Amino acid sequence: MDERMVFFISDQTGVTAETLGHSLLTQFNGQDFRQVTLPFIDSEDKAREAVARINRSAVDETHRPIVFSTLVQDELRRIIRSVDGLHLDIFDAFLAELGEELDQEPTNEPGRAHGMRDIDAYMKRIEATNFALANDDGGVSRNYSVADVILVGVSRSGKTPTCLYLAMQYGVYAANYPLTEEEFESGILPKVLAEHKHKLFGLTIAPDRLRQIRKERRSVGRYSTAQQVRFELREAEKLFKRFGIPYVDTTEFSIEEIASRILDSTGVERRVRP
Repeated sequence: MDERMVFFISDQTGVTAETLGHSLLTQFNGQDFRQVTLPFIDSEDKAREAVARINRSAVDETHRPIVFSTLVQDELRRIIRSVDGLHLDIFDAFLAELGEELDQEPTNEPGRAHGMRDIDAYMKRIEATNFALANDDGGVSRNYSVADVILVGVSRSGKTPTCLYLAMQYGVYAANYPLTEEEFESGILPKVLAEHKHKLFGLTIAPDRLRQIRKERRSVGRYSTAQQVRFELREAEKLFKRFGIPYVDTTEFSIEEIASRILDSTGVERRVRP
């Protein structure tokens, strides 16, 4: 099947265009997309260069390109509308209607969705990220009283990337602690976790998937054997059930979905909004 070229155009980082565009594209199974992000299109010259690049793609490819844009300046939007492709202006779809409902004209000011205009929110993300890094893999546990949530699970079940996503996206203070042979043999939680049991949330994963991940990191030794992987996952789930720790199977979920399920299950408040 031929790939469809997809362009994400933004006057800032392109995060908004990518996020919304990806969400829409995932609804179409069996399609292959080659995706290109064109960020910081903040002048008429850059907008015309973007149009020229997209139009070249329209000539070279079998199908016309798809373009998602989140430009807020009217003149730049007018230029991008001239592309030879399907142009989906995400802001145009909502700003006018929202402005009418709020009885207010939009500012049309670039950088409002992302950037450092909200210094307080930005600093909360930075502080939460520093916390996640400092409290990764049980290395430091004296700060658990500050944590909003403590992720527990076997090695390579997704704890670290989930903690960092929670921190960077929502300003959530997330720590993580790896369950090991010591916990499995004793069948009890270590004191440092037991003291904060109400903050614990477990991650598990399918044995085949975990073994694949571990083999990429360390292909020799017991660490990535099928027997060891099954044993650790089985014992971890026993601990979750014994101590009433909510948990989620991360096998089929993206980081975004895992984080959303954790926040929904625990009721942890988002310090900042994306």
